[in-house]
Amino acid sequence: NQFKAMMDSANKYNVKVIVDVLPNHTAIDHTAVLPALDEAVGGHDKLYHANGFTPIKDYNDRYQCTTGEMGGLPDVNTENPDFQHYYMTYVNDLLSLGVRGFRYDTAKHIGLPSDPLDSLAARNNFWDVATGREEVKGLRLAVPADSLFIYGEVLQDKNVKESEYAEYMDLTASAYGHALRTVLDKADFNADSLLNWHHPVDGKHLVTWVESHDTYANEHESAGLTDEQIRMGWVFLTARQNGTPLFFSRPAGSTRENYWGNNRVGARGNDEFKHPEVVAVNKFRRSMSGQPETIATADNGAVIVVSRGNAGAAIINLSSEPRNINGVDTTLPDGDYTDAVYGSSFKVNSGKLSGQLDPLTSYLLYR
Repeated sequence: NQFKAMMDSANKYNVKVIVDVLPNHTAIDHTAVLPALDEAVGGHDKLYHANGFTPIKDYNDRYQCTTGEMGGLPDVNTENPDFQHYYMTYVNDLLSLGVRGFRYDTAKHIGLPSDPLDSLAARNNFWDVATGREEVKGLRLAVPADSLFIYGEVLQDKNVKESEYAEYMDLTASAYGHALRTVLDKADFNADSLLNWHHPVDGKHLVTWVESHDTYANEHESAGLTDEQIRMGWVFLTARQNGTPLFFSRPAGSTRENYWGNNRVGARGNDEFKHPEVVAVNKFRRSMSGQPETIATADNGAVIVVSRGNAGAAIINLSSEPRNINGVDTTLPDGDYTDAVYGSSFKVNSGKLSGQLDPLTSYLLYR
């Protein structure tokens, strides 16, 4: 009832909701599984893979990765038709309430048709059922998959079948996020390659991020970057033509010395998602839909300009120093421009952009 009330409210504002789903694990204490789930799948012994309580030792071994216990979480037999029917009943219930997309957590731990079979599985067909290609026991995805936004958390590694997963859904661009963080840390666009997606899948089908909950919380790989650096990365990702950017909201009250801040389950994060530059580039992205991108740099990679056809441009100063740019390439028409965030003035003359930039600040120009 609470979820329905939220969906009804979101619908009034034309906000679409994506549900984070985790079909392939239960809690560490598997004896706490409710009897209704055990009954639905034919008994508790039918709920898990035969290998489901064997800890994964090699994440690049596809049999271990798709059937074994991850982080203490036992692995569900997602190939059991009774479980698939139970799961799709849940999915269709969400769709009936207005849900219009799904994020599949730990998606690379659910087997593909080409992966090794668990001894309790007849076919690796979970993804065919989940995306509506197949029915299970007379039940099928209630809404066509191509009308939903579905993506999988398929973190990249040595032996991950990105291209096969991409036949079913969009994927996370984890390697691109790592490259972007390198650029932010060095304040140099040339510190890594950001002109390719570091992925075999086209950018139109990738979910991009500057950082994720994993990179922030697990070993704090990205937690040392300042909020300003993260913001510059966000403006770059969001101003681009392709990729679907995902904003990680850091815990409220967090600092570079205290990563957790006032962390509470269910509480919103800090106010960075409301920062004027974040709000402005989100609106910029919508208004630039369909416009081709051109990326240029200045000051030895410290400044990035993402031009979108002749309609607009994002200017990003990655450095902690003010910059005076003079003659950066842009596809904007000649003329005088006023930035949409701070009201700063810029000029374009013969396809060259000039203006003054504050440290770790971004600017958005419209034709």
